[in-house]
Amino acid sequence: MIIVMKRKILIPILLSTFLLVGCDSSDSRYDSGYSDGYASGYNTTCKIRATMIEGDWSDKNYSRGYNDGYSDGSRDCRNNR
Repeated sequence: MIIVMKRKILIPILLSTFLLVGCDSSDSRYDSGYSDGYASGYNTTCKIRATMIEGDWSDKNYSRGYNDGYSDGSRDCRNNR
């Protein structure tokens, strides 16, 4: 009886966790783009190296984050010289 009750509780918890992990929020896409953009902006402006990025340009949140990050990274490079 106890095992059946544990399964009834455990299955919905595992299922909801799986579904939540599978969702990509707009915040996480922005953050991913920002991180890529910052690294690219800093490295390009400081002439350090080419930077491998995800480059998901079809995602507006990623693109917006990339542009913001690129500007900040480039500015930080110029300020640190």
